[in-house]
Amino acid sequence: MFAPDKVDPAVDLLAGLAGEGRALEFAVGTGRIALPLAARGVPVHGIDLSPAMVEQMRAKPGGGDIDVVIGDFATTRVPGEFSLVYLVFNTINNVTTQDEQVECFVNAAAHLGRGGRFVVEVGVPELRRLPKGQNMVPFHAGEEEWAFDLYEPATQLFSSNYVSVAGGRGSLRSVPFRYVWPAELDLMARIAGMRLVERWQDWDRTPFGDESEKHVSVWEKVLD
Repeated sequence: MFAPDKVDPAVDLLAGLAGEGRALEFAVGTGRIALPLAARGVPVHGIDLSPAMVEQMRAKPGGGDIDVVIGDFATTRVPGEFSLVYLVFNTINNVTTQDEQVECFVNAAAHLGRGGRFVVEVGVPELRRLPKGQNMVPFHAGEEEWAFDLYEPATQLFSSNYVSVAGGRGSLRSVPFRYVWPAELDLMARIAGMRLVERWQDWDRTPFGDESEKHVSVWEKVLD
């Protein structure tokens, strides 16, 4: 996630979309994207629920220059108008109800001026990997650590689960999510007064297709 070949294409695309305006990152975290974007001369603001993560950003060069409001990005407002709002690395899935995901889009639109852009990076649900009767997709297997996703197709809820064994003792950590389809996101955007203008497979603008495992989508605000 932090390697230049992962960060630089995202920052290039976001800087171009921000233009001469301000950018707002939902779930700014430790500044992985916000700090290099601000270094390009884009005024960046953030919303995050975790004071501890924001403190990590504050300790990095330039971290003190980014204004951050602590709160839920689905409802928290930041003063002023922005030309770009963005949400990266599957974070929309951390919002675990459809209503709250819609509120996220509504909140993004409320921060944008007409013509402003909302960008989301998120994976495509991996249900094609589930044969009938199976609800688990493993994604890591080691000597002492294993990880797998558990899916509930009826509710679109899933969880990433991490099992580790050390010193003869086992532990399990489970993180809840709600997966969302590209077309569903487009409808959320429409509810919020936005329309889809671009969808790529990645930050390098690779065309999105049937085998794409994730997408970077851009919606434009068309209603005030």
